[in-house]
Order: sequence, then C-alpha cells, then structure tokens
Amino acid sequence: MSPYAMSMLMSSLAMGTIITLSSSHWFLAWMGLEINTLAIIPLMTKMHHPRATESATKYFLTQATASALLLFSAAMNAWMTGEWTIVNMNSYIPTTILTIALAIKLGIAPFHPWLPDVLQGLDMMTCLILSTWQKLAPMALLILTSHQLNTNLLTLMALASAIIGGWGALNQTQMRKIMAYSSIAHLGWMTLVISFAPGLALLNLTIYLMMTSSMFVMLMALNATNMNKLSISWLKTPTLAASMMTGLLSLGGLPPLSGFLPKWLILQEMTKHHLGALSAVMALSALLSLFFYLRLSYMISMTSPPNISNANLAWRKKNNLSLINPILIVLSTMLMPITPMLLM
Repeated sequence: MSPYAMSMLMSSLAMGTIITLSSSHWFLAWMGLEINTLAIIPLMTKMHHPRATESATKYFLTQATASALLLFSAAMNAWMTGEWTIVNMNSYIPTTILTIALAIKLGIAPFHPWLPDVLQGLDMMTCLILSTWQKLAPMALLILTSHQLNTNLLTLMALASAIIGGWGALNQTQMRKIMAYSSIAHLGWMTLVISFAPGLALLNLTIYLMMTSSMFVMLMALNATNMNKLSISWLKTPTLAASMMTGLLSLGGLPPLSGFLPKWLILQEMTKHHLGALSAVMALSALLSLFFYLRLSYMISMTSPPNISNANLAWRKKNNLSLINPILIVLSTMLMPITPMLLM
C-alpha cells in the first residue's frame, strides 16, 4: 500500500476515535464510529487474498448492523426525551438496543462469532489495530452510559463472554483465533464491573490494551501465526520467547503479573456488592482461559521440537525490536506494585 494512502487511513482511524471520545451528541459519536469502520476496511483488504476479503465483508456487515442499531436507539431516545445528548438515556427500550449495538461492535458474547473469523483472515498489524484501537470508541460510549444501562443484561453478557472466551480457545491452534477469544474473555470482565465501578473497567481496558499490544508485537517479531511456529521460537530468539511466556501468563491473570491486578480488584468489588456466586463463576471461567495460556507457555518454554539440522548451534534470528516493545513487555507484566496506590 502507498505510504500516502496508509497515512490517510491511519489519520482517519485516529480522527474517528477522537471524534467519538470528545462528543456529547449521539449523531457526532455515530459519525466517529462510521469513520473508524470505513478507515479500517482498506487496511483489511491490503493483502489481496480471498480470506482477507471475506474478513472485511464480515466486519463491514456486523459493524453496519451495530451502527444502524445505535442510530436507531439514539433516534428513539430523542423522540421520547427530546434530547440527543449521550448522558441522557433514560428509557428502557433505547438503552437495551444501545447495549446490544455496542456489544456487537465490541464482540461481546453472544454477539461474538464474527471476531475470531475476522481476525483469522487478517495480517498481524491489522489484528493489533482491531483488537486494541477499535475497542476504544465503543468502550468509551459504554462507560459514558453505564449508569443508565440494564445491569442484569450486562451481567449476563459478561458471564457468557468470560465462559465462551475461555471455552472457545481450548481447541484452537491458530494464534489469531486464540487472541480473539482472549479479547472476548477480557471484555467479559470489563462488562461485568462497568455498572458498579466504571473506573475499574477503564483500568482493566488499559491493562488489556498493553498486554494485547505487547503480545501482537512479539508474535510479529517471531512471525508466529500458529502453535507449531511458536514452539520453535526459543531456538531463534530465547529472550523474546521468555518474555512471551510471561506475557501469556499475565494475560491469563496469574499473580504476581499485571493481568492479575484487574481481576483481583473486580472480584473484590463484586464481593462488596454481595455477588459472591457470580464472582465464583467468573473466577472459575478465568481458569479456562488460564489453561490455554499455560498450554502455550508450555509449548514455548518446555517442549523441544525435532532437530533435523546437523549444525551444533541453532540459527538465531536478528532481533529488530524497537524501543516500544520492551516498554510494553515491562508494563504488561510488572504493574502489581502500584496496587496499593490504586486501592487508596
């Protein structure tokens, strides 16, 4: 793709998200989401492969449906209340339609099936944008309207996301599908706490963005798209393979890594609201996710693939990582010491 076209598309992506984040009017927020969607579709089809075209088509259809539902809920709310402001959503039907629209946009269960299929057909850089940057605008709208949304509906979707996100990745071998199910599971935790403590949902989103960004950056550096390629990564770049192992365990929420921090605080918040049974189910669903992260960590660090080379020394890949990669790796694994400051 031409650098001029790429810079135009990336600036459109940034502009769409900024318009949605800074808007207080539903029409302006919808316009930002549409700019976002239209800017990423050419990035999806830049590979000129039938699978990429299929992914772009699926993404466009789901996002167009979600945008239509969002505009419909905003118009219905304006008809009932006479206002287009985002913070004034008091009627039951518009808020329910809005919740469904944002769930489709984010890929929250039971509106999740498009996400693994779409990610599997894209290159790693577009997967990174789709899993991180594209979550910002819909999640901002969800946080802004969280105090007016149906808590029971959000809790049910959160529970379904956490269970499906853990269950769906158990039999996957493709890294992009595994990261998609990981995204669904993390979105479940954010959706669960968003009605009770929006600040905790924002903290979870921030840590999720750092962990997912560092994981995709490492996958791009290793050129690993499936588990077989991942299992020989320690021969090429041992340091990066070790960093990926800790990154995967952090995504699974294993203490004392960064991924444990939001899960711990969310479970504490849930028990404060006397939702012990729900907390227990969420903690058990996190074990499902932890299982496939542990399986990947085991494949990276403890398995030795068949060595068909006659050379004594394994060929080492030149490490072309930029400065941002070690920073992301450190942030995605070592944030636990700031917990006392957050609790205060």
